[in-house]
Amino acid sequence: MTEELLYSVADGVGTIVFNRPQARNALTWAMYDGLVHAIRAADADQAVRAVVITGAGEKAFAAGTDISQFRSFGTAADAIGYEKRIDDVLNVLEACGKPVIAAVVGACMGGGAAIAACCDMRVASPTARFGFPIAKTLGNCLSMGNLARLSALVGAARVKEMLFTARLIEAPEALAIGLVTEVADDAGARALALARAVGANAPLTLRATKAQLLKLRSAVEEDEALILSCYQSADFREGMEAFLGKRPPVWQGK
Repeated sequence: MTEELLYSVADGVGTIVFNRPQARNALTWAMYDGLVHAIRAADADQAVRAVVITGAGEKAFAAGTDISQFRSFGTAADAIGYEKRIDDVLNVLEACGKPVIAAVVGACMGGGAAIAACCDMRVASPTARFGFPIAKTLGNCLSMGNLARLSALVGAARVKEMLFTARLIEAPEALAIGLVTEVADDAGARALALARAVGANAPLTLRATKAQLLKLRSAVEEDEALILSCYQSADFREGMEAFLGKRPPVWQGK
């Protein structure tokens, strides 16, 4: 575990907190690893009946993967390995036998939005904003696993619109399209109350329902060529440097 990701248990609820508020809870490799550790601990702990995931501070649930980490990318293995690593993390989260509820305050983008999409329910504050603005920032792509999850939530047409426009979806629209379960002024308190209520129900029913719904979604195979066409492009390097340099990227399509 890391100080950048906190895990605690109280009254039958395991709480996971992304704890980098000074960086809008941008996710480091250590935080992804800590998330896996915490989810596995919660799943194995009979005292835990449900899990809440949230972000520290009022600005973000998680603003995606910390982009500075991409500067070390230089080979095909780096790109494929990154997507596989993230998919492995999300698969552990999605397979958790306990109900998992995201309490979303502020920005929920990129890797943060992918994590929220894996949760069983999402409670958003009125300030919550969701999206994958990669068509304007890095010029990379989502894995097919992430696309499948998002399509299951809001439909393929809506996913295309989100990704093509790179816009962020505000809380009321997120509720209307089914991206979030509900909107509450105090998303953290509401998510905790919901976790306690859901966790009081029959655990075998909850576990079986999650497992059955997961099986309903068709397995997808990753298209490595598409991933490499993005991550090994000049555009990806330009997007990363432009983002970190706080300037607009100049796309060349190569």
